[in-house]
Amino acid sequence: MDLAFGAIAQSSDENLEDPISINAISEMVLGSEDAPLTVIEYASFTCPHCASFHAGAFKELKKAYIDVGKIKFIFREVYFDKYGVWASLIARCAGPEKFFGITDLLLSSQRTWARADSDLASANELRKLARLAGMSEDNVERCLSDEKKIKALVAWYRENATKDKIQSTPSFLIDGELYKNMDYAKFVEILDEKLGL
Repeated sequence: MDLAFGAIAQSSDENLEDPISINAISEMVLGSEDAPLTVIEYASFTCPHCASFHAGAFKELKKAYIDVGKIKFIFREVYFDKYGVWASLIARCAGPEKFFGITDLLLSSQRTWARADSDLASANELRKLARLAGMSEDNVERCLSDEKKIKALVAWYRENATKDKIQSTPSFLIDGELYKNMDYAKFVEILDEKLGL
């Protein structure tokens, strides 16, 4: 999916009387802090290519590289639209320990909530998924209406995506080098070369 710094990015520039602190935004990390290689994925919860990557190649990468300590994996959200922001709020609100499980749930059911008939239908589908993941109704509503968090997340995304020259999703920084979407075989080739395997 091509990156557009459109309406969602502009919304963070409106009515900024309070400075936005992006320091409160946590990196979502899998794998060992001491892993010899870091992979950062830039993905949108509403991107079909990202959903495909997580349904296939990511599961293999997790088994062969993340779970065994070869790579530290960081997931950074990209926002194309409000639906992606809402999904991010749900995933992050459950806490770091549940983030990747909820991310998997959101991406595997993307067609249901991201392509719903209306804003209300999308929001209600996301609420259902959040409850399925064990979040209370009060917590879900508090998360979805947290304007400061929304502004901070959008500012954080813009800063990271600009710094790392992200133009599409999914994109990957592997040992600081930028790559676009690829299949598992290509990923393995790059990782093994960088790991000296």
